[in-house]
Amino acid sequence: MTITTGIRVAVVGAGSWGTTVASLCATNTSTMLWARQPDLAGSINQSHRNQFYLPEIVLHQTLRASADLAEVVGGADLVLMAVPSHGFRDVLQQATPFLGAGVPIVSLAKGLERKTLLRMSEVIREVAPGHPVAVITGPNLAAEIAVGQPAACVVAIDGSDIAAQLKEVLASATLRVYTNSDVVGCEIAGAVKNVIAIAAGMASGMGFGDNSRAALITRGLAEMTRLAMAMGGEALTLSGLAGMGDLIATCSSMKSRNTTVGVRLGHGESLDDILSSMSMVAEGVKSSPSVLELAKRNGVDMPITEQVVAVCRDGATANEALTALMSRTSKSEIL
Repeated sequence: MTITTGIRVAVVGAGSWGTTVASLCATNTSTMLWARQPDLAGSINQSHRNQFYLPEIVLHQTLRASADLAEVVGGADLVLMAVPSHGFRDVLQQATPFLGAGVPIVSLAKGLERKTLLRMSEVIREVAPGHPVAVITGPNLAAEIAVGQPAACVVAIDGSDIAAQLKEVLASATLRVYTNSDVVGCEIAGAVKNVIAIAAGMASGMGFGDNSRAALITRGLAEMTRLAMAMGGEALTLSGLAGMGDLIATCSSMKSRNTTVGVRLGHGESLDDILSSMSMVAEGVKSSPSVLELAKRNGVDMPITEQVVAVCRDGATANEALTALMSRTSKSEIL
């Protein structure tokens, strides 16, 4: 049964996470989902399943999908952008003419824009000035949330008005919604954790166990924290759901596309073969060079990120990356 809040929600992007969030919202209020492919939108409306990305999940009966962006966002009171970072600006530019004045725009993407190194909230402010901006992040593996496993997410926003709206449309018996005013810290954590997950996956793929993964996760958290703080983020954010929570979930699960890519790299597969076999985007592959460039601009040392870039962009092997990390000069942990 739908509990109508009076808020009309548009979710732009019908991947696994966008579809999951749209179905959650549909339990509380009127919700439409934009799918790029008309056949996918038709399938969702007819079968209440996303056959491409979540074939086993029955979506909420009231959720409607469309490939017409104007139909989806026109008249919406709240727009949630679930488009990967590399296509985020283009889709938002297409949607902007149909947005009502002052309609809040919420990013569900975790990455950086490749050329500008902007966070998604910054892209929104450039493309759609005058629209309030928020970010949803945290340890949110779509397949688990879609089946109602207990979970939590973070709404990152400078003010409280949109946070109240988002709590109203997202909260359920199985999803707790927390707030955090540190937008920078939340977004940097979301971008960097995908890169660290590739490294953790490579270690697992090479046959290493829990000690190796724990070391990579912990030192990866240190990298995330250094970069976030250099950009004005708060250390506490990185020890919370948006930072440590998301990092643990992503690095520990084969449901994570980034971890899966890393494991296969650790097995010796080529990156081209891995990516050509995947229907969904592994954000860390595309965003790792941007994260490294952002670190250099801010004078931040990120050795794990450097080695992920060496593998994903420069063609190094997982073994070469591990050797480079282990041969670094030892130093104090608290640096």
